Amino acid sequence: MLHNNIQNINLDKLIKDFNLTGSKKYKLIVLLGLLGDFDSFEYAINLKKFINNNQNKNIDIFAIAIGTKIGKEKFCKYTGFPNNNLKVVSDNKIHQDLMVSKGVDIGLGGWINILVMLSGINSLKTIREVVRGYTGDRNSKQIFSDDDQINFLNLIKFSGVFFKYSCGDGYLRPFELATYRLNNMLEIIKHWNDYILDIEYLPQRGASFLLDDKDKIIYSYFSNAVLGYSSKMEDPTNFLIEKCK
Repeated sequence: MLHNNIQNINLDKLIKDFNLTGSKKYKLIVLLGLLGDFDSFEYAINLKKFINNNQNKNIDIFAIAIGTKIGKEKFCKYTGFPNNNLKVVSDNKIHQDLMVSKGVDIGLGGWINILVMLSGINSLKTIREVVRGYTGDRNSKQIFSDDDQINFLNLIKFSGVFFKYSCGDGYLRPFELATYRLNNMLEIIKHWNDYILDIEYLPQRGASFLLDDKDKIIYSYFSNAVLGYSSKMEDPTNFLIEKCK
């Protein structure tokens, strides 16, 4: 109960400090790690898809990430997340105030800590998600349409129809999610200095807070793993459909 009270107080302060007012009945506030985190990219893209597909939903969506203004511009251009609804900060103080996991810390720096997490240590969801990226998932939607063009550094190019010819359509096909994540990774590497403010924050995880019209938390989720930004990774924004009725 004490933790909940502290989170409510700090979330109220966050809303005021960043002017996250909005005009709709519900409000989603997402804390991301670094702009260049795999989860940040993937979650932002999924939230953009939700916005596009649910224009009638009475919900404002805001996000806060660790990064710079230049990184923010590139992030929003790539992911499609609304620029005005993304705020950037220079450290993880807000994450600490809201008791969000900072990830694994074995005292050897950000690089080692994130590599430990990527190996699945104290980050069990990560391995499951990596495997799902290669094996596919009948309970998840496909990512690429037939006309989508996939380009890996101008060395390997193919269209989304490849997945249809090889594995059918209407679900997440084998290697489809892995391909999608590789695309995101290449974007991060290409603009590393813009997306990665400080490698110390590589392990920093995120959280989601869904609030009602009185700014009271009606749903929250705290990530503890890389590629674990939602409780239901096969449908990451499903909680918005379930809770915002």
